[in-house]
Amino acid sequence: MIINRPHRPKQIVAALLATGLIGASCAAHADEREDLERLRATVLSLVDTLVKNGVLPRDKVDTMMRDAETMATARLAQAPAPELGADGKKLVRVPYVPEAVKAQMREQIKAEVLAQTKAERSAGLDLASAGARIKVEGDLRLRNELTRLNAANTPVNSSGFDSTSTLIRAPDFLTLGGAGKNLYTFNTRENSDRTRVRARLVVGAELSDEVSASVGISTGASTGPTSTNQTLGQGAAQSPDFFNKAGVVLNLASLNLTPLPSLSISGGRIRNPFVGTDLVWAEDLNVEGVAVSFKPQLNQSASGFVTAGWFPLATSVPNQSHGRNLLAVQAGVNLPFGQKDNGLKLAAALYDYHGIEGVAETQASYLSAPDYVVRSEYGAAYRQKGNTLFRINAPTSIDSATNWGLASGFRELDLNATLDLAQFEPVHVILTGDIVKNLKFKRADINQRTGSTLLDGKSIGYLGKLQVGTPLLQRRGEWNAYVTYRYLGSDAVLDAFTSSDFGLGGTNNKGFILGASYAIGKNTSLSARWMTSDLIESVVPQTSKTPATARATKYSADLFQVDLNSRF
Repeated sequence: MIINRPHRPKQIVAALLATGLIGASCAAHADEREDLERLRATVLSLVDTLVKNGVLPRDKVDTMMRDAETMATARLAQAPAPELGADGKKLVRVPYVPEAVKAQMREQIKAEVLAQTKAERSAGLDLASAGARIKVEGDLRLRNELTRLNAANTPVNSSGFDSTSTLIRAPDFLTLGGAGKNLYTFNTRENSDRTRVRARLVVGAELSDEVSASVGISTGASTGPTSTNQTLGQGAAQSPDFFNKAGVVLNLASLNLTPLPSLSISGGRIRNPFVGTDLVWAEDLNVEGVAVSFKPQLNQSASGFVTAGWFPLATSVPNQSHGRNLLAVQAGVNLPFGQKDNGLKLAAALYDYHGIEGVAETQASYLSAPDYVVRSEYGAAYRQKGNTLFRINAPTSIDSATNWGLASGFRELDLNATLDLAQFEPVHVILTGDIVKNLKFKRADINQRTGSTLLDGKSIGYLGKLQVGTPLLQRRGEWNAYVTYRYLGSDAVLDAFTSSDFGLGGTNNKGFILGASYAIGKNTSLSARWMTSDLIESVVPQTSKTPATARATKYSADLFQVDLNSRF
């Protein structure tokens, strides 16, 4: 929905209409009449363009056209009686206007209207008087979700989840979810069903051609970055809800600058600016920081894109914690080909995390500052599961809970490609591939950091997807279906930001996804998908000291989701 309230240049438009109508009403020689008709068509085309761009409403234009016709009729009525020739017919004298002058007049009129409109739209901060273009958009999703866990999964209270291990890949299994974590995710054998809702609303304002702002709210909790779902009937800490009202969170707050048509700068809490799949970034994830995007036109059809950004993850607090952040850059190309809307998109990205690795507390550091927040903890509020973690508590720490830090650093190289074949339009065949490698996963560094000899763990992930159907479901009867294979090693990506659905969230899982969607109305669709996943490696990492009974942890999960989606 777009709301426009510009101050409308009625006088100019009315004058244009009157000029065009009067010129077209006058008799003239054939060639001069053709010029007048061309002028009239130019005026009407300009007015139609203003209507389509939201500068003028259609009803006002219709009224002005009637007023212009009335004005033209009145002016013709006041004109002197026509001069008659010797044969008694009306004599028409048309002054010659050079073609260059006529072209200049058309351009001057057009420039004057557009300049006045632009000036009035950016005259002030009052949206009504400044003519700011307001856009409201959002979506609503209702979901029923069934989780089915394998009866042969390793139970939490077995030696397969060794609570005495100094390394682990899912510590929240041991603490029944941990602070703020979801018990639906951190159990190994109990099946569950739940109904969820996701609502998102974004209000955007184009303050000028170069500046815009967006503010968005959504359902979801503030205890994790990846999901904006609200479980019906469930309150805080998985307590009963009994129709209690759900909260909303600030999901988007961005300021966007476009100094050049091909250059944009965004800051605040912004939409994820990077191209890719949920192998690296969860679908619902927004990021915080600053991003710069450059999209040059390479030739008549091909275009490129370069995006770079800085995103703080944790602020630096004196004597308490060191700052942690992400530096990221991505470059790619869009290559259309063939007679239809075929296209190939290629992208390469490097996501470099700084200060994210865990640091073991020493006896001296603990004794000097026992009350300070753990400086390098990878907290339960944002981690999912899968990354290799190690205990960072000082040997004499009296903390009742174990604090966990990341065993590996993370510098993720991500390569992805999408091939869109539109030969059977409106049906498209889309092939997607994604591969990611953690360049900082080095066993020597991990062994030095943790004090343990790590013998397993994977630093690579990949995904392949085939989709057939309409890419974006907008009209009733449109459909698509897809199949995906996904493999994500334990330390290929930071598990906080990957999908929260596949494998019930996190890394160290592999399996298939089958899905299909059907549009039942305008921008409304019904979809279903089934995800089946298996653990790649043990939840308890293998070291020279790991008991043999902990080296074969089993965790298989099937997730079936049915969604009703609507966009506006």
